[in-house]
This record gives sequence, structure tokens and C-alpha cells, in this order.
Amino acid sequence: MDELLASENIQQLKAGETIEGKIISVRKHEAWVDLGANGVGVVMRREIGPNQDLEKGTEVTVSVIDPELEEGHALLSMKRAAKDKGWDELQTVFENKETIQVKPYDANRGGLLIELEGIRGFMPVSQLSADHYPRVSGADKDEIMQKLTALVKQTLTVRILDINKKENKLIFSEKEAVKDDMQERFEKLAVGDEVEGVITGVIDFGAFVNVDGIEGLIHISEISWERVEDPKNYVKTGERVKAKIIAIDKDRLSLSLKQMQEDPWLGEVKKFKKGDNVEGRVTRITPFGAFVQLSPAVEALVHVSEMSDDDSNPEEVFKVNETKEFKVLDIDTENRKIALSLKKAK
Repeated sequence: MDELLASENIQQLKAGETIEGKIISVRKHEAWVDLGANGVGVVMRREIGPNQDLEKGTEVTVSVIDPELEEGHALLSMKRAAKDKGWDELQTVFENKETIQVKPYDANRGGLLIELEGIRGFMPVSQLSADHYPRVSGADKDEIMQKLTALVKQTLTVRILDINKKENKLIFSEKEAVKDDMQERFEKLAVGDEVEGVITGVIDFGAFVNVDGIEGLIHISEISWERVEDPKNYVKTGERVKAKIIAIDKDRLSLSLKQMQEDPWLGEVKKFKKGDNVEGRVTRITPFGAFVQLSPAVEALVHVSEMSDDDSNPEEVFKVNETKEFKVLDIDTENRKIALSLKKAK
């Protein structure tokens, strides 16, 4: 037999190799495949795979599980062959940096589960685009999960970020798929431009904005000319806003809402002059003094050295919300600062 194989230059089957064959018989729990000079093989029902054409005479690609069973025929798998072929195709997609479309079949707290070409892969939350990234207050895990679940069965355009057949690893990225397009959009933007976007998340230090697929951040200090304690009192998720670009980072815009309006401080500060005695309400007490509101937009500082002639504790001199009379020591328009004195007003 060995001499016959050698004379016909036929190589024996090896486990794991992929070969072509033709279906010669289909039964309830199995399909038989003609492998030509390599004899015949059987594919059990569990190894056939979904949506596989099992008509007699159909040419199929199979993977060898066992080259020779005791009965003399080979044990084959169509499912494994399809998976091996899938790995090869996905490797080509990865090497060519192609964009493809996928539909996640499930989600967990870390990201989205995706199956492609019979191979299961994963897309981490960090690889979602600005359109789909779950911006939630306080990183609420249940809210993040809810937003990820909403993406299940949606069509997403992605690139393969990492692939390794031996480690059975397949990682997708939506962020990489839109990277080139985002770069073109970034090049069209400049500091000072006015843009329109949708608030995608409100957090303690500001709000995230989706500007035509580009992520922007409005820091809490840029939400309003007033002192903002809680951004949620000023903007809401889903709200459409107009903002000014104040900085452009690598992949994010820094935006300002307050710079879309005239600074009311500049108008109201004209009411005050150096040397005036003014009335103000104490808003905050700190170890170095107290902040005093002189008008809706103007706040000033009474330094601890200007409270009294002795070394008094600010908390002993002031109470929040009380009104007192002060003398204006200095007005710094450029830095938007006013210095007051309690002791000189007396």
C-alpha cells in the first residue's frame, strides 16, 4: 500500500489539514464525502455547521479531525474548515486594514461580543466611537450595561485591531474604523470655530459633546460665567448645544459654552471703582479669607489680612449668606479679580 501511494505521489491525510471533497451520501446524522485518491470521510451532524448545503454532488471544504478511523475512513469537519478559512480571511482583512460591518450578538460590562466568519471576537468599550461610547455619570455600571445592550444587533463599521489564531483572539475597533474620517474632519476645524453638537454625557467635571462624530468636552469652568457647582443644572444628556472650540487635542475638542455669550462680569464690574464702599453677601469662607458676591456676575475676595487688625479666624468673622460693607482695594479687569477690605470699610 505504501509503495502504491508513493508511486502515485499521493500524500497521506494529516490531522488539521484542509482538503476539498464531494458529498456522495447524506444520512440523518452524517454526511459522506468523496476525497478522491484519499478515500472517503464522514462528517457527523454536529460538525456540519449552519446553513451548509448537503445536496449529493456538492463540492465542500473539510478539515481532517482523524485521518483514519478503525473502519478505515477519515473523520472530517465542515465547521472547523469554515472556521480555518474564516481565520485566513480575517487575517487578510487585518493586514489590509480594511473596514467591515458587524452586528454584535451580545454585550457585557467590558464591551460587545461579535461573531464573524464563525469566529467569536470582542470589542472593548474603549474602542467604541464617540457616537456609541457610554458616557455616564459616576461610571454607573448598570447604566453602562444598558447603553451597550442597546448596540446589540446594530450594524457597526469596524476594523480588526488584533488577531491571533493560536490564542483564539479577535479584537475589533470602531474607533480605528472612523480614524481616517475623523482626521479629515479635524483638519477642517480651528480654535475659535463655533460648532454644534449633542450632549452625550454629564459628569462631575463637565459634559461630553458629540460634534459630528468627534468627541468634545466642555469643562465645568467653561459651562457658564456663573460659578457652576453641578453641571447637570445647566446641560442635559441629549440636548443640542452650540459651543466654541477653545483647544484641539489629538482626538478630542475642548469646547466652551460660556464664550458663546458676552462676559457679564465685564459689564457689571463697571459699577465699582477703587476706593468705593460696597455692600456684598458672603458666599464662601476659606482659611485665607472669604468670597463676597457684589452682583450676580461679580465675586470678590476679602483676604484674611484685610478682615481686621488682629489675627482673626475667617469663620469667626464671617457667616455664609450674611451681608457686610467692604471697601474696594483693587480691580484687576484682565484677570477678573477684585480685592476687598473689611477693616478699611470701618
